[in-house]
Amino acid sequence: MRAPTLLSLWLVSTCNSVLAAGFLDDSSLDVLSRNFYLDNRQRTAASKPHKEEWAQGFIANFASGFTPGTIGLGVDAHAFVGLKLDGGKGHSGTGLLPVDSNGRSERNDSSAGGALKLRTSKTTLSVGEMTVETPVFDTSDKRLQPEYATGLLLDSHEIDDLHWQAGHFTAFKNQDASTSRGDFNGYGASTRSGAIDFLGGQFFEGKPLGGALYASQLSDTWRQYYANLHGAPAGWLLDGNIYRTEDQGRAVAGAIANTAYSLAGKYSFAAQSVTLAYQKINGNTPFDFVGGDSIYLANSIKYADFNGPGERSWQVRYDLNLATFGVPGLKFMTRYVTGRGIDGTHAPQGGAYNPFDAGSGEYQPQQGRGGKHWERDIDLHYVVQSGPAKDLSVQLSHVSHRANAAQAGDDIDRVYVVIEYPLKLR
Repeated sequence: MRAPTLLSLWLVSTCNSVLAAGFLDDSSLDVLSRNFYLDNRQRTAASKPHKEEWAQGFIANFASGFTPGTIGLGVDAHAFVGLKLDGGKGHSGTGLLPVDSNGRSERNDSSAGGALKLRTSKTTLSVGEMTVETPVFDTSDKRLQPEYATGLLLDSHEIDDLHWQAGHFTAFKNQDASTSRGDFNGYGASTRSGAIDFLGGQFFEGKPLGGALYASQLSDTWRQYYANLHGAPAGWLLDGNIYRTEDQGRAVAGAIANTAYSLAGKYSFAAQSVTLAYQKINGNTPFDFVGGDSIYLANSIKYADFNGPGERSWQVRYDLNLATFGVPGLKFMTRYVTGRGIDGTHAPQGGAYNPFDAGSGEYQPQQGRGGKHWERDIDLHYVVQSGPAKDLSVQLSHVSHRANAAQAGDDIDRVYVVIEYPLKLR
């Protein structure tokens, strides 16, 4: 029995050495405590003119290193727990927590997921549930829980000054859901048994002049193409983005052919900066997207995206870093965006943006002619710089949005209070 015992000990020791050599030694584990209060008051007629919820969330992320060898093996995993602190039946639906069949937000919520990853040289393939960040498909992190997508992601830095990515995703977990679903929803598009695929790359990341090119396809709905060019001459940041979207396959959302672009310029001086931006949607349908942050246009902001058919919009923004005035870690931002020229009456009849209403016997476009709206955002953000509470952050935001009937948006006033404290456990 001695030989098998020695062999077992050798195998365990070898496995531990292999795991320690990269897999565990290069791993990280952190937990983010996120306390989120959201008060949403609608000035327009609505079944719930006042939505108000307060919740506490914990988001854990583990990222391993890679085992040694030509092909290294690793694992990424995440877990989430959300707890309702306040919010009754009449005030649910802010997106912080799931809503049950009785219209009440759940008392608690939890989810978990992960991805297996393989690395060779400077290329990594991840398979499973993960966050994604590309201009044509981007999961967001704007509420208590981040969004996640299930599929495959290839990420490569093999070529200097080129970061390229390819992905195939078949399921999506919303910010207020505990499980993934095999569908992708946009403003009008809804793919319930398909996938989104993309390929593209970013050029000269972190350099004074750079850009990006991406292409994606949403099953039987659209093909979307994206390009970016940005530069940073002294004191300035210039940024241009353009999307082209065309229907494909069975065109389940109807005929689509639109171009959306934005141009932005930011000038910084001392502790301040001023940003001006212009955005235009050319086409008879809105600029649509799936994934909460899959719109890299300048005027997609806190509440509205200013992406209506034919819409043109302008932005002015002001930022101030109060460290210059003796308060390090405190930043202030305010911006105003106005959009007009919206005309949804030419959207193809019978498509997702101009469906037939059996009750009235007429087509009902999502937006009318002459739509216009505006949004004003105010943010105050403070991060503790030292001491036991170092890196604790507090963000206070106020959002106002006003629209006419043709724009079909809500008149709202929102208050966000978000307190975050990151714990680095490994």
